[in-house]
Amino acid sequence: MVLAIAAAAVTSRPITADLVLAVLLLGSLAAVATYMDVDVDAAIGLSGNTMILIAAIVVFRPEQSYLGVALVAVIGALDYIQVRRRELYKMVINAGIDCLVLLAASAVYWTTAPAGSALVPNLAAAALGAGVFYLLHCTLLSWPLAITRGEKYRTMLRQLMVIELRAYPFSLVGLGVGWVYIHLGAAVVPLFAVPIFVARRTFASFVELKAAQEQTIETLITALEAKDRYTAGHAQRVALFCAYVGEELHFNPRRMERLRYAALMHDIGKLIVPNQLLNKPGRLTESEFERVKRHEFVSVELLRRIDFLAPIAGDTTTEAATAAVSGGLVEPAIIHVADAFDAMTSTRSYRRALSQATAFDELRRGAGSQFNEGCVEALIDSIERRGEHYGDGHEEDIHEWDVAPPEAGTGSAGLGDLAEERTI
Repeated sequence: MVLAIAAAAVTSRPITADLVLAVLLLGSLAAVATYMDVDVDAAIGLSGNTMILIAAIVVFRPEQSYLGVALVAVIGALDYIQVRRRELYKMVINAGIDCLVLLAASAVYWTTAPAGSALVPNLAAAALGAGVFYLLHCTLLSWPLAITRGEKYRTMLRQLMVIELRAYPFSLVGLGVGWVYIHLGAAVVPLFAVPIFVARRTFASFVELKAAQEQTIETLITALEAKDRYTAGHAQRVALFCAYVGEELHFNPRRMERLRYAALMHDIGKLIVPNQLLNKPGRLTESEFERVKRHEFVSVELLRRIDFLAPIAGDTTTEAATAAVSGGLVEPAIIHVADAFDAMTSTRSYRRALSQATAFDELRRGAGSQFNEGCVEALIDSIERRGEHYGDGHEEDIHEWDVAPPEAGTGSAGLGDLAEERTI
């Protein structure tokens, strides 16, 4: 950060009173916006300060003062809450990242924007500069977040890009804010509080909506796990394995979110299946099997009645998974592979957990006919690369069964279905 400010000072033109005033006003506004951020989770907050930072590259465009934008970025990173918590290292990291990113965005904007300060001609250049800010900010900030949270960098980057994408439209508002400042002067600065409050309310509404959606999913899963304690954690593990495959297939953040929802909800229809069928040690009769299969229809109908889950309703069926074996929408195929892997590597009433090697062999044996081959290899590759182990000897949740499950049982990858028995 110090080097960035020094470089900005060297490349800037002489400091004037107007420049100092602009730095103090815009920096203070950015700091206020930072203080008013909305917590998305324990380590990430959304605020409207990006809007003020983009305004700064417009305001300092005539003088091309890199020092001005660097100082606004540093002042805007000041956070009273972090000071009170004595988390000064966070402010230093945020200030350094904001400074570097804003300098890069300024260079792009000042290079591509036509001469003059007309609003319309500069719109494309401002959008480009804001895009550079967004991409670089996510790229740099993901490193410290991944380290402190113990997550993979690529995973953290995807999460952050989804979060910060909501702020991108407001960064473009900064173009208008900067244009107003240039033409009407510092006297209009109090009016800038209005878009800041609008941005905060928008971010807060987004966070509240996402929290409500997550609570809905959590409630449904809790109800299912309360009904059948032996499959507790199954939905979360399937969602984890689906995320692994999604990363291997380079899904974008929006598609990853849709896949996660579908994975978590794929078994919700089992709420209507009697427990004696879910946990029956032996083979199901034909009528029992038909009753168990009905849970897919119930899943689809239930999800269709929940607005934000309606788009993924069709992804949870065996029919969709079968159609995706050789092509088409791949999400059902991913869920099918992840579900089968977790079923095989978990102890069920009808069979003890298989070893991971055996589960991999079974998936590969069914690739191209029962499972999508690309999804099978993506899951296996991702688990092996992480050095993780599941199945016999590696189960985290050990349950007490009234009747000890046998070493091998019917339907090794399913619910004790009518498939031909195979000794494994």
